[in-house]
Amino acid sequence: MYHGIGASKGYGIGRVTIYRDADLRYTPRSDCDAQTEKMRLNDALKLFFERNERLSERVRETAGESAAEIILGHMMMMKDPYMCSEIEKRIDAGQCAEAAVEAVCDLFIAMFSAVDDEMTKQRATDVRDIKSEMLALLLGVHTVDLSDLPKDTVLVAKELTPSMTACIDRKNVVGFITEVGSKTSHAAILARAMEIPAVLSVENATEKFKNNQLVIVDGIHGEILTDPEKGTVAAYVRLRMDFEKERAALEKFMGLETLTKDGEKVQLFANIGTPEDASQVIAYDGEGVGLFRTEFLFMDRSTMPDENEQFEAYKKALLIMKNKTVIIRTLDIGGDKEIPYLGLKKEENPFLGFRAVRYCLKNSEMYKTQLRALLRASAYGDLQIMIPLVTGVDEVRQVKTLIREIQAELDEKVIAYNKDLKIGVMIETPSAAILADVLAKEADFFSIGTNDLTGYTMAVDRGNADVAYLYSAFSPAVLRMIRHIISEGKKAGIPVGMCGEAAADPLLIPLLISFGLDEYSVNPTSLLATRREISRWSKQEADKIAESVMALETEKQIVSELSRYIHL
Repeated sequence: MYHGIGASKGYGIGRVTIYRDADLRYTPRSDCDAQTEKMRLNDALKLFFERNERLSERVRETAGESAAEIILGHMMMMKDPYMCSEIEKRIDAGQCAEAAVEAVCDLFIAMFSAVDDEMTKQRATDVRDIKSEMLALLLGVHTVDLSDLPKDTVLVAKELTPSMTACIDRKNVVGFITEVGSKTSHAAILARAMEIPAVLSVENATEKFKNNQLVIVDGIHGEILTDPEKGTVAAYVRLRMDFEKERAALEKFMGLETLTKDGEKVQLFANIGTPEDASQVIAYDGEGVGLFRTEFLFMDRSTMPDENEQFEAYKKALLIMKNKTVIIRTLDIGGDKEIPYLGLKKEENPFLGFRAVRYCLKNSEMYKTQLRALLRASAYGDLQIMIPLVTGVDEVRQVKTLIREIQAELDEKVIAYNKDLKIGVMIETPSAAILADVLAKEADFFSIGTNDLTGYTMAVDRGNADVAYLYSAFSPAVLRMIRHIISEGKKAGIPVGMCGEAAADPLLIPLLISFGLDEYSVNPTSLLATRREISRWSKQEADKIAESVMALETEKQIVSELSRYIHL
């Protein structure tokens, strides 16, 4: 048995086809004719755009709009003025088109790989995909046709790139195994959209497995069984049938309100990183967006997006959501999100340093550009602004002062915006949690960011394996803090949401119902499972569980007690 990361749930039973990367070696030259190389580059780009346009249409049909946007994102990268100009500069200096493309792509890959953030690292994978595709086109190398694989194929590859995934006929592929990748990679997102089980990060997978070898891919537990006996295959066939029944059961929650067992309504929102992700929220029946991470608009580029570009992005998300609530977090840079052109200084401990609202308030003109774009976009739907990394009431008041200044400017120019715009606070620091009663007087809503709140409360770097055991939202300290935040929001009469990963955890949901959480914001693919989990509990049942759990003293005791009630 081999182990990896279960990135797309389900059970795949089939025979291995190993995909090996094409040979893209070439001899670099530094004395090439620039005009000739630019013509070669333009020819390759034309083919690149034509191919990806076709792929995006195919993915739109097989996996939906949000999956197609991943492929379209590759096209946008290759149209980026900075990337194009850097490639042409190297060609003008005498490099061949292959070397110029590779050098610029490697520059972006190194930049994105250096950031300790999974979403940003995924950009590096996308650029590697683009580089391979462009080199293949320039070299005239024909890649393997993945659209014509045998029935019941388990595809094994070093890396499952979006362009590869887009070619696959989902009727013939029953599983993916790769050497690299994570749950948040675009390949994983596409695998989930295509409902194909996937286990990623299996070391030396292309060497460990053999073509035509019978394997079972367990995408739930991240396991691969090789050469299974008949009895084992039969057992997994039954598991696959049960899983399909479970998936069908979740489909029954499409179009329903999100209600507890005793009929108490809560809101079920989703977290997104781009305007295009809003399509996925609609596809999975989300009731709104609880967190739009705007920093991704500022990445993958050499200059800051101007006001109109930001306005169009926010407006696009609002139009997709069709008057449903969209909570947009203002720029949260620093920490693990480095944006070179903003000139952030290197810090010993960036998570405790000059980041998020601290940076924005010190760079007020840049911040006002974003706030002005947000206000203008608010005329197109239910946009709400959320301030990240708040530690005290002064920060909230300063942001509101800037917003009032912008409102006065827009009024003077007769530019429309929502005059009842709601401004909320992301509660992710212990100081904000302790001051929840004070902040509730200034904020229109709270949203609990459990990822950072857990890390800051427990004084844990979750990337440090030696202390990772302390990083848990089930710590008594974290649970008491969550309960306190919700309680203070209730007293002030403002809604309280949660946009951290814990909002989708079945173990935590009865506690959140008992505490009185108003809004759950989760990954779009977790929406239906979260709605079902909420429907399983009445307030009375949840209160009974909370009473026993909150009297316990350790994280281990709490998880053990909750596990008695939850059937995972």
